[in-house]
Amino acid sequence: MTLAPETTDLKVQLQLDDGWFTVCELSALVPGRGVAALLPDGRQVALFRDRAGELYAIDNRDPFGGAAVLSRGLTGTHQSRPFVASPLLKQRFDLRSGQCLDDESVRVATYEVRAN
Repeated sequence: MTLAPETTDLKVQLQLDDGWFTVCELSALVPGRGVAALLPDGRQVALFRDRAGELYAIDNRDPFGGAAVLSRGLTGTHQSRPFVASPLLKQRFDLRSGQCLDDESVRVATYEVRAN
């Protein structure tokens, strides 16, 4: 979902099994930086907003190191694919699909996200 930069009174929501879950205010997401949020079932999600206003949500747990740190990773693009690089071992995860760009056998969960 792409949003106008001036849209700041909206809430960021994730689609979970039982409906939409409000995570935070859109203004809490600084373009190019991640934010971690706790889900009702105890999992953590990493939320990102890029400079074009696109929102992404992936599992916050780095599958290589096991720590919940992906929200603190560096964002970028590779072949037009937005990614976050883990701060641990620097593996890159596609923010749209969760696919690891450095090891095709590894993927993190992604979530449908919207601002409402």
